[in-house]
Amino acid sequence: MTSSPTHTPAPPVQASGTLLLLMAIACGLCAGCNYINQPLLHSIAIGLNVSEAQAAYSVTISQLAYAGGLLFLVPLGDLLDRRKLIVTLMALAAAGLLLCAITDNIALFWLGSAIAGIFSVAAQVLVPLVTLMVAPQQAGRAVGILMTGLLIGIQSARSIAGILSGTAGWQSVYVLTAVLMLAVAAALAKTLPSKAAFAAPAKSKAAQVSSQASYASTMRSLVDLFAHQPRLRSRTLMGAFSFGSLAVLFSTMALLLGKAPHQFNDMQIGLLSLVGVASALVAKPVGQWADRGLEPNTSLASAILLLVVWPPMWLATHSASIFAMGLLLLGVAIAAVHICNQSVIFQLASQARSRANAIYMTGYFLGASAGSALGVVAWDIGGWSAVCWLGLGLAGCAMAACLHDRRLAQRTHLDL
Repeated sequence: MTSSPTHTPAPPVQASGTLLLLMAIACGLCAGCNYINQPLLHSIAIGLNVSEAQAAYSVTISQLAYAGGLLFLVPLGDLLDRRKLIVTLMALAAAGLLLCAITDNIALFWLGSAIAGIFSVAAQVLVPLVTLMVAPQQAGRAVGILMTGLLIGIQSARSIAGILSGTAGWQSVYVLTAVLMLAVAAALAKTLPSKAAFAAPAKSKAAQVSSQASYASTMRSLVDLFAHQPRLRSRTLMGAFSFGSLAVLFSTMALLLGKAPHQFNDMQIGLLSLVGVASALVAKPVGQWADRGLEPNTSLASAILLLVVWPPMWLATHSASIFAMGLLLLGVAIAAVHICNQSVIFQLASQARSRANAIYMTGYFLGASAGSALGVVAWDIGGWSAVCWLGLGLAGCAMAACLHDRRLAQRTHLDL
């Protein structure tokens, strides 16, 4: 009987620095396209001759569509040629963006938002793919580079969209994003390795059966994966609570900064949100720390930072500088937590990385959606003080999930 090797073999293809940069840009475009509508709602409402509430439905539609794509499309990365899948998803997302740009009908605008949202999950196929293209000890760094692009896309999309809309109209935001999406997709089609590049010289019978798995069985395997991987559950909870804590801030920042004593306009609020872009720069070093075995301490430090930032945020009612500093530090904490989480889950399920990522990211964005909704409710009930209590509570839940995960990791280490 032949024993299985305990180490991970070297990747059959290597990701160059240029390719990593291209993949990071793709992640930023895919993630950012779901946020470009948020500062444009007033202009969209005027352009389509509808109420701002109707225009605002596009935000919810985009987020729900993205969550659907995470759950139903990302697992295909373990089943299909990832290069073809990524390029196809990006092309379809671009088609949705172009539909939003050319239509004068709100229903078609909602449809375009849904198409762009559901197919923009190409970023979450790229992230597990890159871990197969580098040596195991460099996986954290590679993920960190892609996540830097993704986080910059999320953090900067609102500000860039607002500035561009003010100079060239809101449709120009959608057209430019779609053109960039198609250009990057074409470049990835030429540079990403095909599925054959990852094929082993000789497949075992089990591997052949796995490669022929149906989509239905792949979806059923999500339940099994979630049920049999306790650290996948703990890390999903940690990600959901932490991103939910940041979403509380995002959903209420305009409400706080738009009233006295701040009285910021939309452009000023958008420019202030650019502070969060700097937080994306922690992604690469955090990935490198994870490669060096420092992930447990980095996760704990990030969860602590998330907790300690919220109490001073009570003072943001009187100081925009305190708000900006809190936004920056919360962004740093969430970025570090996210990179650490993905570093862990990709090690848990090496043969099901797309599915593990689908589970994690679905929880991650459901947490954000819940945080956004609860943030507005908290504001209506008790103003900024209630918002801060909510953010602190979610940060406390993230800390509890972190401590639980540490116990699971120690138990696993003892079992070995």
